[in-house]
Amino acid sequence: MKSTNCLFFGDSITFGEYDGVLGGWVDVLKRYSYDKFYNAGKDEVNVFNLGIGGETTEGLLRRVEVEIAARTSVEENLVFFFYGANDLAIKNGGEVVSINQFNLNLEKAINIAKKITDKVYLLSILPISSKVEGVLSPAGKVRTSERVLMYNEVVRAVASRCKVELIDLYPLFADREELLSKDGIHPNEKGYEVISEVIKPYIDKYLG
Repeated sequence: MKSTNCLFFGDSITFGEYDGVLGGWVDVLKRYSYDKFYNAGKDEVNVFNLGIGGETTEGLLRRVEVEIAARTSVEENLVFFFYGANDLAIKNGGEVVSINQFNLNLEKAINIAKKITDKVYLLSILPISSKVEGVLSPAGKVRTSERVLMYNEVVRAVASRCKVELIDLYPLFADREELLSKDGIHPNEKGYEVISEVIKPYIDKYLG
């Protein structure tokens, strides 16, 4: 029986904040894969939620190598990166992570992941609600739709340049504020469900 490890790196959207029902999209996938393995006799797929609230690609680079080394399967590995929502913010009048640094950080992280697998995926940044456009958040951050688009262009360019698959979530959330939580940044239960449904086929390939 084959064993596959799926590593999901990201910020609070990967961790599953603001979803008190499902626990976020990665936890939905974890329950899904375990159910298939234990109840349907499918191959084993281990899902690791490596999301950290507030994290940027700077934080990712400080831990990605160690996290991957600790969770590498001898058979098959999938690595997903879902970053940008914090990188693109403005805080105390300056960029949290500049667009050039964001570009370099993503590329470095992908190259580290590629040492153990060719199955590396980049997820695009979600749109923000119009009600938080340019508004100072409780965490002291300002986000704009323009910067979401700018940083998403980097995500797409890095995916193309590094020859990894882009999973473009942005169009699925564009003009659909009903998929966002009250804070206008994080998905709500319905939004997380949308993401999990997009990712399920990637896991299905390895359930056997």
